[in-house]
Amino acid sequence: MSNKEVKAALKSAREAINNKEFKEVLRHCKAVLKLEKNNYNAWVFIGKAASELEQPDQSQAAYKKAAELEPEQLLAWQGLANLYENTDQWDFKDELPNVYQKLVELYARTDKNKSYDMIKKLSDIYQSDREYLKLAKVWLQLVQLKEEEGADKKELVQLLQKMTQLLSGCFSDDEQDNETQQHLITAFEKAMVLTEPVPGEEHRKLSADYIKCLSKLPHEEDKMKEACQSMLSAYPSQTYPLEVLCGHYLKTNNMDEDAVSCFSRLLELAPNSGLGHLGLGTKALLEGRYKEAVDDLTKGIKQMSSAAGWCSLAEAQFKIHRYSDSAASSSQGLNVCAKDDKQLRDKLLRLKLEALVRCEGEQAADQALEAFSQITEAEKDPVLLALKGRAYLNKGQTDQTLKLLSDLEASDPNLSQGLFLRGLARLAEGQLELAEQSFLQAAKETPDSGEYFFFLGKLYWDMGSETRKDRSKTHTHLLKAAKLDPHLGCAFRYLGHYYREVANDNARAQGCYRKAFQLNSEDAESGAASVDLSMGQGDMDSALATLESVIEKATPGSAKWAWMRRGLYFLKVGEHQQAISDLQAALRADPEDWVCWECLGEAYLNRRSFTAALKAFGKAHQLQPGSIYSIYQTAAIKQTLGKFKEAVDEYLQITTQQDYVPALKGLGECQLSLAKSLMEDSRDGGAIDLIQQAIHNLFRAVQRRPDLSCLWKLLGDACTAVRVVSPHRAQVAVPTLLSGFDASTQDRKLNQAQTLKAGERCYAHALKLMPEVASLWYDLGFNYYHQATISPCPTDEHQNCPSLSLKKAQQCLKKAIQMDSGNYSYWSALGVISMCKGLESYALAQHCFIKSIQAEPNNVVAWTNLGTLYLKKDNIELAHEAFKIAQSLEPLYVNCWIGQALIAERVGSYDTMDLFRHTTELSTHMEGVKGYAYWVCCTLLDKSNRDSELYRYNIVQMNATSAAHVALCKYTERIQSDPDAFIMLGYLNEHLQLKRQALQAYQRAVELLQSTSSSDVSVFALGSYARALCNSGQWEEAVQVYKSTPLQDLSDLVGLALAYCRAGLIPESISAYERALAVASNEKEKAYILTALALLQHRQGNLDSAKTLLFKCSVLKEPISESLLCLCALGLVHRDATLAAAALAELLKQGAASGGVVEQRCLLSCSLLALQGNYSAVQREASRAVHSNPGNPSLWALLSRVTPQYFPRKARGGAVAGHIACLFSMTQGKRALLYSGVNQVACGRHSGEDRHRNALKTMQKAVLLCPDDPATWAGLMAACHTENASCYLSGSTPRRHSLEHTLMSVVSEKVRSVEEMARPLAQALEGWVLQQAVAGLMQQGQLEQAEALCMQVLNVSPEHPAVVLSLTQVQCQRLLMTDGGTVLPEQVLEQLNKAVMMNPTNLGAWHWLAEVYRSQGLLVRAVMAYRQSLQLALQLGAHSFQVGSLLRLALLALGPCMAGVPGNDWKDLVMEATTEVLKLGSSPMALLFQALLQYVTKMAARETRRLLERLVYVSSGDFPVTVVQVASWYLLRHLLAKNDQELVNVLLQHAKTNGNQRLLAFYSELTSSSS
Repeated sequence: MSNKEVKAALKSAREAINNKEFKEVLRHCKAVLKLEKNNYNAWVFIGKAASELEQPDQSQAAYKKAAELEPEQLLAWQGLANLYENTDQWDFKDELPNVYQKLVELYARTDKNKSYDMIKKLSDIYQSDREYLKLAKVWLQLVQLKEEEGADKKELVQLLQKMTQLLSGCFSDDEQDNETQQHLITAFEKAMVLTEPVPGEEHRKLSADYIKCLSKLPHEEDKMKEACQSMLSAYPSQTYPLEVLCGHYLKTNNMDEDAVSCFSRLLELAPNSGLGHLGLGTKALLEGRYKEAVDDLTKGIKQMSSAAGWCSLAEAQFKIHRYSDSAASSSQGLNVCAKDDKQLRDKLLRLKLEALVRCEGEQAADQALEAFSQITEAEKDPVLLALKGRAYLNKGQTDQTLKLLSDLEASDPNLSQGLFLRGLARLAEGQLELAEQSFLQAAKETPDSGEYFFFLGKLYWDMGSETRKDRSKTHTHLLKAAKLDPHLGCAFRYLGHYYREVANDNARAQGCYRKAFQLNSEDAESGAASVDLSMGQGDMDSALATLESVIEKATPGSAKWAWMRRGLYFLKVGEHQQAISDLQAALRADPEDWVCWECLGEAYLNRRSFTAALKAFGKAHQLQPGSIYSIYQTAAIKQTLGKFKEAVDEYLQITTQQDYVPALKGLGECQLSLAKSLMEDSRDGGAIDLIQQAIHNLFRAVQRRPDLSCLWKLLGDACTAVRVVSPHRAQVAVPTLLSGFDASTQDRKLNQAQTLKAGERCYAHALKLMPEVASLWYDLGFNYYHQATISPCPTDEHQNCPSLSLKKAQQCLKKAIQMDSGNYSYWSALGVISMCKGLESYALAQHCFIKSIQAEPNNVVAWTNLGTLYLKKDNIELAHEAFKIAQSLEPLYVNCWIGQALIAERVGSYDTMDLFRHTTELSTHMEGVKGYAYWVCCTLLDKSNRDSELYRYNIVQMNATSAAHVALCKYTERIQSDPDAFIMLGYLNEHLQLKRQALQAYQRAVELLQSTSSSDVSVFALGSYARALCNSGQWEEAVQVYKSTPLQDLSDLVGLALAYCRAGLIPESISAYERALAVASNEKEKAYILTALALLQHRQGNLDSAKTLLFKCSVLKEPISESLLCLCALGLVHRDATLAAAALAELLKQGAASGGVVEQRCLLSCSLLALQGNYSAVQREASRAVHSNPGNPSLWALLSRVTPQYFPRKARGGAVAGHIACLFSMTQGKRALLYSGVNQVACGRHSGEDRHRNALKTMQKAVLLCPDDPATWAGLMAACHTENASCYLSGSTPRRHSLEHTLMSVVSEKVRSVEEMARPLAQALEGWVLQQAVAGLMQQGQLEQAEALCMQVLNVSPEHPAVVLSLTQVQCQRLLMTDGGTVLPEQVLEQLNKAVMMNPTNLGAWHWLAEVYRSQGLLVRAVMAYRQSLQLALQLGAHSFQVGSLLRLALLALGPCMAGVPGNDWKDLVMEATTEVLKLGSSPMALLFQALLQYVTKMAARETRRLLERLVYVSSGDFPVTVVQVASWYLLRHLLAKNDQELVNVLLQHAKTNGNQRLLAFYSELTSSSS
């Protein structure tokens, strides 16, 4: 082919490339190559086509062939570059940089910009491959090209900066290329030369980068220093070059002058520079300035954490013996130290080990052993082994230490560390002499060790006083240790000990302590000793300065010793608040320091913060139970707060262990205070016991410290305190030495006079010790005064008569006034003594009282005494004025009020009683109590003022009877020789129904009056005593006492008649009443006596005589309601309704009644209505009475009582009425609880219905309140039966079974103890209980036990008809169960009928018999039995049984009707019975029976629906639930039968609303069965 053909083929190939027909390109190129094997373009086109056809290898071969043919042509190299860039093959990527490099060379000649692009691509490849040398060369080539091109300096600088940034990664390579680093340095140098301006920000940054680069090149140290100096000269305020230099000096450990200058210059520019501080600290460490080193290194470490810095800090801390800090710093250094820096790690571990073995504690020893295990080849280093031994020794593992020592001594016997360790081991074993030898040898081997000499000195100090005093031993070695190691603070501390305790040189001791504390600010012992010495020398400023310097640096919870000492200082100077704050801070450091707690308590006490002080002392006692001071202060504080009982308990904790005089004194004071408070409350017995204890405790204190006048004074106070109580109470056992008798026994009983005499001797002894104390003369004078007031003139010549004692008292008070004439109490006391009988110096008394008032104008006692003086002299007006002033000064002072009451009594004021009452409210004063009791009794005796406003206020509203009774009890307890008081107390006891107490009071009054002649008071006391005997049931004794009276008063004659009556002596009683009738002074009295005679005649069976006497009462001019009441009751008892109605009508004519009369009238009205058969009116009458008198609890109780008997349908209301009666009155409530429980039984309220308010709960409360009432126990049995019945109905197991025998025996026991008048009712109740017990046992199926119970009773009462009936019922039940419900023989039925006839009034028996007939199918007989019970109920007036009989009869007749028996007889019987029931009252059951009868006869009738709806759609609670549910079932069936779905839905919705689930279930069953 010719040359033209080649060109044509290449042209066709080029066109095919443009048309992307790459296979055609290959065909044309192959044709060319056949002609020209080395055709450049053909090979290039083949490469292009193969590349596009994804044949990279052929393409690479073609491009390479072309490049070989013409290496300087661009097309082949460009093709290769594109191929390599677009093909993801690793070998292509490796070839790509060479291609780029060739292109750079080719483009450099033709196109510079493309050359720059190729260089950038090469740079990226070299940078990613981390080929920094090639990268440097490429960038240098780029810079050279730019220089050749004539680029400006700024562009060249930017290129050079970019180059330095790219090459900065070469320092992270493990293998550093020096050539690359030189290229980098060259780039920096060129850039710095080209950068303008100088100085400038860009030049500064470039210089910093250059220095940073040089700092990473150790061999370029000189250039680095030169660059730093150059930058510093250009930029003198820049710290970076200084930081680099400082870092270099620290790293190389170069501490020459240039380094120090560099460190200092850096700190001048940057005071917080870590490098500067680290450098100076390291320099100080090397020069031995350890404290400065610690400070600088600490500052440096805070700024930058460095392992070398931590190491230096740990070394400096170790040098100044701050071992724990050194160990901590070593640990920090180890945390930041590089793992590959083994040399530094071992150094840190070694420092940590040496520091830890010098720390105390097992934990530090464990850490030391751990550090030892981490040191490289530690087992080969004997010094480290010795340190390991010290660690074992610190842990207490002496065996391990000795074992290690044996190995050390074997290898190096003269090793000083081993010798020192041997000494420590022997010291631990207590071998002090051997330890001394070891320490001496160690010091000999290492004579420059201050530690060894210190241990020697400390050893000599601990060996005892002899070695301490040997100057050549303790002092010499400690002094040498201090010289060798001036930083060894413990050496200075022991030197301080030596100078203080041995040399007695406090100045040097203080200097040593101060030096020790300066060396180690945590040395609390040295600091405390220094402060103590300063305070001891009076240098408080120095001591405070030291304390405040420590406290300022202290962290919370530290520096306890400083806080505590400053707190004690403030406590001493009286700055209590500051003392409290400091002591609290001390306790934050050590909360278990009991001494500090005591100091804090003392500070609180001085600040009068008693509660806080109590807590502090309590905490101190808790921490140190043996501290007496804490207990004593606790007791003293409680005594100050008036908590005497608690204080006594605290004091006893001390006094039971030892005779601690302050505690004994405080105990006596507290007991005396408690005794006084008890005497104020008239609890004299307890007061005497406390006085006796106080005397014994104070005597124990006196025995220990007889020189203390205060103890004798307190003993005198205790002995004199018995003056208040009654003489028979004041029997005090005192120590024999104190009693004045021979010491034959340990204690001796003294009476009141002897005890006061002992008090006189105690005061005299106190005066011997302190004769110039006026108060002691005052106390002695009052003692004489009380001796005179309680003692009659004795016959013994050695005793003083009262007048002589009064003269002595007067002299003592005069002596006290001479010593202290300004004391108003002394003047007042002298006035009181001068007024006494025997002296009666009224002028002197008046003068004394006036002087007392002049000394103290606000003197309530003196004004009261002055008023008493005027009252005694009958000067009423002045007395009133004096008492009025006293009242204005102190309204709570009782004596002035008593004076005003006495004045009111004299002038006859109506306010007398109110004033006396006010005195009893203020305080228990004997004069006020007696006066108030007298006026209360006078008011109560006056029967005519009951309706007056004065009576209602003074007696009723002010609860005067109870208040006077309580006060008078206290009076008679203390003053037992006052018969008038006992008579009044007996009267008040009678009024409060306290029969036994009244009897005792009257008896005591009679005994006191026996010595007097037959006075009016004695006769009155005897009559009252006899009346109390009657009230207590002691009739015979009452008769004898009445006979001992003159029997002239009507009250005595009537009382005698009543006593005869109660004693059963009716004729004598009638005779006495007739005698009283002759004495009666008015018709009202005669009416009462005639009524009593009528009652006695009725009791004897003389009905006509009784009526005659009662009629005679009614025709008197002053008839009494009691006679009409008796007449009405007589008619009721004898079922004479006419007589009862007439009497009641006359009674009601007397007008409105009040109190108990209302209840009596209501009870009679209800009884009359019941007698007349108007049962429904019974409950209405009771309700009417309640509405008229809603505040009368008796009427509420009566309503609750009649409701279950006559209107059981309202039993729930009856229960509420009983509850209201309980709330109104506890007296009525005891009985009303029983009524309420009976109502709840009647309405069937059991625990399943209401867990909290049910019959059982109520009956249990009634039993608790009235355990002696048999009715409550019977009610409890009924409630238990109700609970069991409800359990049977609900299908659950009864929980209260087998109680019948127990409850029945309890009722029988209680019946035997009732009064004779109530015996018949009680016996009837006992019979009912038996029937209830039998019924309960039968219900439980325990027929054998029921039969055995009946037989047990029959053995005692063989013919008891009720028991025979019960036995017959049980046997019949067993027979029916045995025969399986077969027909009973006629003989058995006859026996049953006979048993019922034996109990003709037992309505339940007739019901039972009718049920037996019904079960046997004898319906006619059953009807006859029900009619018999109905007739009997009418005769007995038993309303509930009438209703029950009629309903049972209706139910019996309804059975045949429901069964469809033909005829109208049964239907008529149902209607007849239910109609009669509805006549007696509303009855839901009767209405149900009528509705069911209508359902049976005419199920689809409208009347049927009306009757059933009347029972279904009622408000909740009106009808029983069972009645409503049964009516709902039949109504549902009626509506379904009529297919009235609308009404069915209404009924179902009503059932859902009221929760009638049974009806809904019934409806579901009906609908399912129909479908």
